[in-house]
Amino acid sequence: MFALRTGALRALRTAALPSRAPVARRTFATGAKGSKSFWNSAEFWGGAGAIAGWGMTGAAIYDATKLGPEVISMNMTSVMLVYSSLFARWAWVVQPRNVALAACHVSNVLAQTNQMRRALEHKIANGLEDEVKSFLIKAGTFAAGIGALIFAGPTIQAGVVNANLGPISAASAAAAGPFTVHFWAPMSKWLISGASFLDLDRPTDKVSLSQYTALTLTGFFFSRYAMLVTPINYLLCSVNIALFGSSAWHLGRKIKADYIDDKPAKKAGKA
Repeated sequence: MFALRTGALRALRTAALPSRAPVARRTFATGAKGSKSFWNSAEFWGGAGAIAGWGMTGAAIYDATKLGPEVISMNMTSVMLVYSSLFARWAWVVQPRNVALAACHVSNVLAQTNQMRRALEHKIANGLEDEVKSFLIKAGTFAAGIGALIFAGPTIQAGVVNANLGPISAASAAAAGPFTVHFWAPMSKWLISGASFLDLDRPTDKVSLSQYTALTLTGFFFSRYAMLVTPINYLLCSVNIALFGSSAWHLGRKIKADYIDDKPAKKAGKA
């Protein structure tokens, strides 16, 4: 009887007291006064990232109204279409859900589609029909391949997981594994970074100031945001660090060429 009463008393004490783990999480997520700090706020960094994402959409709209189609990079525009399509889905399913980010990526898909249309029409008008045809065939093949993988994905995942292949099966079953949008959304951002790295020597007169400003800010904000969502996305963090670096390089070159190097020439012309 004594043992029974002792066990019941311990159970009541355990139920009345909070566990140590939640206390540690609350301490990490809150500041000295008990309020949540901006550094640990997924809402803050996600909102800032969404604003930067809207900047990409705005940049595409601005370029479409102010700049000629000859400045459009078809490689970057293609990557942006894939990237925004995947991130629209990611922003919808991630926790906490980021509706503003999903909306800005859907808008960016529409804006980039218009940019692609302008680029293709420009090439056709300049007698480059063969180049356009080759591009469309590659794009169609890519889209068909992606569609097939999406359709067969669950079956392939189940097969790999049930095969008990150790780390490979474990990674395949992970919440942010290769069969989820949590993996492929940041992978698409690696394509943007790759496109930027491949164009490191792109003439500055063909570099969009508005686009690379938005990309630089996006890389900065999302490198932190990726560490605050559920599940934590280390791949997304790393790719945004790379995107920040490559985009800042282009942005710096553009600012230097247009606002620093041109000043002596402009002053000489006025003299």
